[in-house]
Amino acid sequence: MTASASSRKLKVGILGATGTVGQNFLLKLESHPYFVVHALGASSRSAGQPYIKAVRWKQAYPIPESARQLIVQECKAVQFKDCDIVFSGLDHDVAGEIEQEFSEADLAVFSNAKNYRRAALVPLIVPLVNTHHLDIVPHQRAQHEPPLKKGFIVTNANCSTTGLVVPLKAIEDAFGPIDRVIVNTMQAISGAGYPGVPSLDIFDNVVPFISGEEEKIEWETSKILGGISSDLTSFDLRQNQPIRVSATCCRVPVLDGHTESVSISFAKRPPPTPEQVEEALRSYTCEAQSLGAPSAPKAVIHVHEEPDRPQPRLDRYFQDGAGVNVGRVRDCPVLDIKFIVLSNNVAIGAATSSIINAEVAMLKGVV
Repeated sequence: MTASASSRKLKVGILGATGTVGQNFLLKLESHPYFVVHALGASSRSAGQPYIKAVRWKQAYPIPESARQLIVQECKAVQFKDCDIVFSGLDHDVAGEIEQEFSEADLAVFSNAKNYRRAALVPLIVPLVNTHHLDIVPHQRAQHEPPLKKGFIVTNANCSTTGLVVPLKAIEDAFGPIDRVIVNTMQAISGAGYPGVPSLDIFDNVVPFISGEEEKIEWETSKILGGISSDLTSFDLRQNQPIRVSATCCRVPVLDGHTESVSISFAKRPPPTPEQVEEALRSYTCEAQSLGAPSAPKAVIHVHEEPDRPQPRLDRYFQDGAGVNVGRVRDCPVLDIKFIVLSNNVAIGAATSSIINAEVAMLKGVV
């Protein structure tokens, strides 16, 4: 179903609706031109209650009026059978079985969880980078017995990976393969969910370890920046053009916004100059923009000229957090080029990614 082929809004469900990712889904779907929230799912202890009573709301904006009195359901596919799209903000410890049940019930699932990111036939999509990976969905459906008509699973990436791969994609499109990446992240506490990091651990401190985070960045980058086979049945994971990533991840006392210090080297010599890289970043566009996805940013990458930008407090809400900020592009004395990236981890790093993925899928006729 394409946007032009339908005059009605698609009905969407939200799994994990009482959690922080679910709350952000609700805020970003309010008054959406394509989607209307139809069903909310959470744990059995919340089921049966109006949303306003079930949720511990932790956002700076009030609960949308349309959601306040919606009755929360258990995360059972039968309760969401009328939905065209289901967004999952579930924690990974419960997401696997639930998302599988929903997809096998012929529901289109856009997941924020990590459970299926490594699955061979599940697209891992950063909507500013690789929406063409949606082309594998028909093959994913065909592998079920009987084949699915509408159901599938699409995942978005880890929040820190998302900020990294956007400028990498822009640079590779302009200058060819990047072969080595060293990235050091300074990640906001909201990335840990609620209740997050204990105050005595994070105030006046930097925590130089986030469980599983470094491995996610180092692995996910290859799948996202890799291609899809000509018969649209598999991903190549960069076997022919390997990209080696070394990540160090730290938690810092910032509320929202992941900052990353990145150094890269190029397979082709000589490497581009910082000025050439800046121009490639500024001019980069993506399929979500060309299709007219309403949540896509006007500029995928905003390049800052100031010597002390980007900064989380100043730049995380630029373009409603849907784009990526880059600054301090300069020569690297060890590799070739280094720069700073800032992305909003609760927007493009989470709910906004899933929503743009679903918009693109609708515009391309995948849902």
